[in-house]
Amino acid sequence: MIYAGVVLTILLLASGCQTEPGPVTEPGPVTELPPIEASSSEEDGVIKLPEPQHDNEVSIEQSMLQRRSIRSYTGEPLTLGEVSQLLWAAQGITDARGHRTAPSAGALYPLEVYLVVGNVENLAPGIYEYEPKEHELVLLMDGDKRSKLAAAALGQSSVATGAVDVVITAVYKRTTVKYGERGIRYIHIEVGHAAQNLVLQATAMKLGAVTVGAFSDEGVADVLNLPADETPLYIIPVGRK
Repeated sequence: MIYAGVVLTILLLASGCQTEPGPVTEPGPVTELPPIEASSSEEDGVIKLPEPQHDNEVSIEQSMLQRRSIRSYTGEPLTLGEVSQLLWAAQGITDARGHRTAPSAGALYPLEVYLVVGNVENLAPGIYEYEPKEHELVLLMDGDKRSKLAAAALGQSSVATGAVDVVITAVYKRTTVKYGERGIRYIHIEVGHAAQNLVLQATAMKLGAVTVGAFSDEGVADVLNLPADETPLYIIPVGRK
């Protein structure tokens, strides 16, 4: 009996060292975890945005009917998913060829989109640039700059109190190199397309937004530390209403 016990022990130890998996037992119930949202804790300052939604219960006709300029907000934060949707609506990629949600003369895409963040869940306050190709944000500057941007916008309170301010700029030479002086008109038309997309998307999401054109170009460029060849065209505060 002792000998048989020793043999059994050796066999059991040997089986524990095998690389082949043992018999699989029936798994217990699995609890699904919610999807992890990107956050501004990324060491390289690049924040991958959640995928945008491509359908909504609110029709485009309802969005046009309900759209109003909203300048007062509740102070509640936006989610990163909402930010993702707004930026995609303005300049998101819509096909494999790189075409975007807003039409562009010659598909030259002279617009740049910046996000001045003050109150977004899982996103630190700061100034970010939107990268449409990767649908991500790149951190340019830490800290809440909404008050400074509002000062450059002639003290408009909506710029200071919106959860975010979307700033759309233009690099004119991207279009004028092909179309000459006429390209300036094309760019001004294009920024209207992008801004309308954004405010209609905000309306569909029951958010408040307002388009702001009254500001000091030099002041906004200074707050965002824009390159010399970029001109600010629009500030669009967005918040909960």
